[in-house]
Amino acid sequence: MTQDTERPTRTQAQRSAQTRQKLLDATIDSLVELGYAGTSTQGIARRAGVSRGAQLHQFPTKVTLVVAAVEHLVEKRLAEILATEPDPERGLEVLVEAFTGPLFYAALELWVAARTDAELFEAMVPLERRVSDALTGGAAEVMGERFGSDSIELSIELARGFAVSALFRTPEEESERRRRLLPVWDEMAAAR
Repeated sequence: MTQDTERPTRTQAQRSAQTRQKLLDATIDSLVELGYAGTSTQGIARRAGVSRGAQLHQFPTKVTLVVAAVEHLVEKRLAEILATEPDPERGLEVLVEAFTGPLFYAALELWVAARTDAELFEAMVPLERRVSDALTGGAAEVMGERFGSDSIELSIELARGFAVSALFRTPEEESERRRRLLPVWDEMAAAR
């Protein structure tokens, strides 16, 4: 006698969370691949494999969707950084690495677009404050007592600039630049 195996039924909350996750991931992929201007909610819904109605239910506007996606990725990336063993000697290296990959590219797209899009700008201001606070707290944890709060704040600003200029270098050039400049930066920041 065979017994039918039933798959457990997912709750509405589980289905909603899965849809939300698919939309957030598809949004980041779209921002990285197509940029803010090329990203549309219809394209994101297609990419996520969800209906337009499901997308609108979760995120009624493009702005709410892209800001939520970047916020989600920031939280995920910060958790990864904080999960590493604090090593004040590698603190700047960890900070510079935080400004690489999909998170940085997606955020960069939004920063540039927010300059001329008032609605996006207004939505980005609180996100940027949360990101700045999270980065400051995370950097303080990773760097320990070596750097004071001003050195940490300045290092975050420098890491952003470092990441933007890296866009125009080959990986080899960037590796050489880091090897050469991070020790100088570290010495200056730790001197207080």
